[in-house]
Amino acid sequence: MVRAMFPGTFDPIHYGHVDIVNRASKIFDEVLIAVYDKPVKNLLFSPEERLSLVRRSFENRPNIKIMGYSGLTVKIARKHDVNVIIRGLRVFSDFEFEFRMALANHRLETEVETVALITNEEHTFISSTTVREIAMLDGDVSSMVPPHVNEALRIKIAGMIDMQGPINSLRD
Repeated sequence: MVRAMFPGTFDPIHYGHVDIVNRASKIFDEVLIAVYDKPVKNLLFSPEERLSLVRRSFENRPNIKIMGYSGLTVKIARKHDVNVIIRGLRVFSDFEFEFRMALANHRLETEVETVALITNEEHTFISSTTVREIAMLDGDVSSMVPPHVNEALRIKIAGMIDMQGPINSLRD
């Protein structure tokens, strides 16, 4: 059995992520979506909220499992008998980052390979950062995220506005 892991922060999960997981689930016996809990970046959703949104995105999919994690991705992969780390590539600049990360991971754990899937053309512009910024500025992200994620964004942002007033950008 070949187990693959798709790690990320998924803040929030979007249709680009969903596409990569769906395609990986046809190639590998099992896909473990690993939601990283403490990245070095600002997050909109808590680890528990992100896990919940990811779980709802893949309900009733027996070969797709979801878990949270912290620490080195390759160490978690080995701990869970994962043979392959899945990465999605949208644009050329993604390749350079993922290439370096794959080399570093291979140096740390030679038994774990990295496989990159090229995103479908319709998702090349989607990133979690883009989704968050558009949603924060009251834009329509319904074509970029599953309906339950769209609703979670609406509720989360409304709560933030109630607490701190209008938001101009996540970069402010």
